Amino acid sequence: MSALNPPSGAKRASIFNQLKARIVLLGLFVGSMWVTFLVSAALPFLHLNRHGVVPRTLSGLQGVLFAPWLHASFFHIISNTPGLLVLGWLCMWPRIANFWQATAGGMLGAGLCAWLLGSPYTVHIGASGVIFGYAGYLVAYGFYSRKFIPMLIALFVACSYGVSMLFGVLPLTPGVSWQSHLGGAIGGILAARFFHQNHPQRL
Repeated sequence: MSALNPPSGAKRASIFNQLKARIVLLGLFVGSMWVTFLVSAALPFLHLNRHGVVPRTLSGLQGVLFAPWLHASFFHIISNTPGLLVLGWLCMWPRIANFWQATAGGMLGAGLCAWLLGSPYTVHIGASGVIFGYAGYLVAYGFYSRKFIPMLIALFVACSYGVSMLFGVLPLTPGVSWQSHLGGAIGGILAARFFHQNHPQRL
C-alpha cells in the first residue's frame, strides 16, 4: 500500500502546480489591464487611450497590440473582467498553450478588423475583442475536437454568450466596436482551426 502513496502525492502536487500556474497567469494578465487603467485614470495627461486602434492609419496599427489594455471608464473595464476571467480560464485547458493561441487570435483579429472596418477618426480600445476571441476559440475547439469535455464547454459558451455575441457583432449600439467583436470572434475561430490542422492529435 505504501508504494502507491508517492505517485498519488506526486499527482496531487502536479494538479496543484497546474492550477497555481493558471491562476497566477490569468491574474497577471487581467491584473495588468487594471493597472494600466488605474495609471491612465490617475495620470490623464499621459493620454494612454490614444494608443488604441485608429482605423487605416499607420500609427493606429500599434493599437492591435495595446488596445486590449486600454479602457475608457471603470464601467468599461469592470464589464470586461468577468468574461476575461471565465472564458480565459476555460481556454487554459487542457494546456496553457491554448490560452495563448486564443489570446493571439482574438487580439489580432479584433485589432485588424477594427483597423480595416472602423470609422475614420475613431479610436478602438478595450478587451472585448479578446473576449469574443475566447468565445469563438472555445466553440470552434469543441467542434473540431469532437471530444466530450471540449464539446460540453462549447455548448456552455454558446448558451451563455451566444445571444450577446450575436448582437455584439452587429452595428446596433453607438460607441461599441462591433468591428473588434467580429474580428475577435473570427480570430479565435481561425486560431482553433489552425491548431487543429497542425496538431490534430492534441485536440
